[in-house]
Amino acid sequence: MQLTLIRHGQSTYNLENRFTGDADVPLTKLGKEEALQAGKKIKYFHYDIAYTSMLDRAEETLQIILQEIGQSTIPVIKNKALNERRYGDLQGLNKAETAIKFGDAQVLIWRRSYNVRPPGGESLEDTFNRTVPYYKSEIEPKLLVGENILVVAHGNSLRALVMYLENISKDDILKLNIPTGVPRNYNFDSSLKIIDVAYL
Repeated sequence: MQLTLIRHGQSTYNLENRFTGDADVPLTKLGKEEALQAGKKIKYFHYDIAYTSMLDRAEETLQIILQEIGQSTIPVIKNKALNERRYGDLQGLNKAETAIKFGDAQVLIWRRSYNVRPPGGESLEDTFNRTVPYYKSEIEPKLLVGENILVVAHGNSLRALVMYLENISKDDILKLNIPTGVPRNYNFDSSLKIIDVAYL
């Protein structure tokens, strides 16, 4: 069985170097192209079901991919558990300007620490605690019966899943960046032990 994780293509806030969080912003032209290229990389994979968040940039990325691989009729399940980490008061702010205002060190702590929340927002730990239980209850059972699954979501919700799947420590996960539009593909044995994992 196979699981493919893909972060949505570039969004307008990505382009403008803004904290996005769960703000519902669209894809850029480049973001749509990244989605198309992701589809080309998994063109010959067959999926039984796809999951995405409730945010437009992930949903649109998924639809572009499914159209490209000729699988637009498979079931698609949308759930807020896969939404991006909420950045609270920082959402919409320019990252460079925020670093000038609060200091590079503080902004780095907000962005990359595991359990520190930005003002009014979620930590990566909070994101893990909603994303991983959903994965375990909704996606793992389908993998166990041999279904192939595509998940299109966000940088931090996918970091939480990768942390769980690969048993990455709280310290090491802070170094992991999930690039936009690049499929991360897992093959499992019948007990869901990872046979191989690779960016495509």
